[in-house]
Amino acid sequence: MVDVRFQPGKLPAIEEAVLIEETGGTSIIAEVQAHLDVHTVRCIALQATAGLRRGERARSLGGPLTAPVGQAVLGRLIDVVGNPGDDGPAIPPATPRRPIHRPPPPIAIQGPSTELFLTGIKAIDLLTPLSHGGKAAMFGGAGVGKTVLVMELIHAMVSGYQGISVFAGVGERSREGHEMLLDMRESGVLERTVLVYGQMNEPPGARWRVPMTALTIAEHFRDEEHRNVLLLMDNVFRFVQAGAEVSGLLGRLPSRVGYQPTLASEVAALQERIASVGEAAVTAIQAVYVPADDFTDPAVTTIAAHVDSMVVLSRSMAAEGMYPAMDPIASSSVLLDPAIVGHEHARVAIEVRRAIEHYRELQDVIALLGMEELGSEDRRIVGRARKLQRFLTQPFSVTEAFSGTPGKSVKLEDTIAGCRAILDGECDDWPESALFMIGPLEEARAKESAAREAAA
Repeated sequence: MVDVRFQPGKLPAIEEAVLIEETGGTSIIAEVQAHLDVHTVRCIALQATAGLRRGERARSLGGPLTAPVGQAVLGRLIDVVGNPGDDGPAIPPATPRRPIHRPPPPIAIQGPSTELFLTGIKAIDLLTPLSHGGKAAMFGGAGVGKTVLVMELIHAMVSGYQGISVFAGVGERSREGHEMLLDMRESGVLERTVLVYGQMNEPPGARWRVPMTALTIAEHFRDEEHRNVLLLMDNVFRFVQAGAEVSGLLGRLPSRVGYQPTLASEVAALQERIASVGEAAVTAIQAVYVPADDFTDPAVTTIAAHVDSMVVLSRSMAAEGMYPAMDPIASSSVLLDPAIVGHEHARVAIEVRRAIEHYRELQDVIALLGMEELGSEDRRIVGRARKLQRFLTQPFSVTEAFSGTPGKSVKLEDTIAGCRAILDGECDDWPESALFMIGPLEEARAKESAAREAAA
């Protein structure tokens, strides 16, 4: 925190940017957060304050912090204030800039988010369909595959998605930012991507405001160039965490579980700006860390209230090697409605959920007494549910270097047809291993045929 004294009557407004000029010629940008008295404001620094001394000169920039937007930032990695971090040339001075604090578009001009955004990932497309211009979130504790899933979504959408991608790295490891930059260079998609980073080693102010910078860039492409934008954020929980740090530095009394009292309004200020306007849309896919696997945590429930599709990642499924480790019961989507996805899709998704839920209810009985004690109908449902769980796994392109298995992308109609075949009993005689880590059901059918011929 930095306290700055101004001349009487010249106090900058809340959320206005202040430039602090250090003696050595460097400068720091800060943002006004509170008026202490008629002369003094308390600011949150957006850059490192090492070496800052009392008595340095400061001046108001006359408005909120601005971020560079447009073609000049495509293919670049920048920080919260727009400085490049990829060892490339400086952003040209003539580049247009937009303030990072803006109101969300009025509801009257927002378009409906009912067009499906297909990913090629079976479990997501079937059970938690994403919407074009909507908000989807991947919830999970540490080590269950959130970042891998977000990276796979980026990889899966490179070929079919022709819009702009904006990636916001919020409070993540510096190694992850470096890997993301290298991956995008190698895959040839960096020219259509903007990377905006506020990493773990940066002050809380930078981590708190970096999603706003990324969103401002996305809004420019949507509003001025009328292009669809895919906004990827990893990790939104770190945005909340940085806000809690800032709140503590400002001396505010903490709210539930130690979070900032302004938690709901801060999350809303970010999430409500993600919308479709006219023919262009901002589609958000966000990773959300769940502290100690507690899905009742205030930060998690606040973020969940704003999203259309919730992909809940399960530690128990990850422990069994079921990747993506998506919990088919806890995950949900407002788009899973017959009026939007069609009657067949909705029916198959409900039957898949019902079979897996029935299997979970019987797991204690199976553990104590074994499968032999179940009735014939229960045994049939359990067998199909286990096959469905395995069919909904699939190898990822981003993990090919570790697993040795090429990644698979599956069309929605193939996923629905495969699940329908399993539910109808066509695969009852197949071994479960034939359905594990495959693409469409034809691969399992080919494996089964080959195994039978070998046995014969």
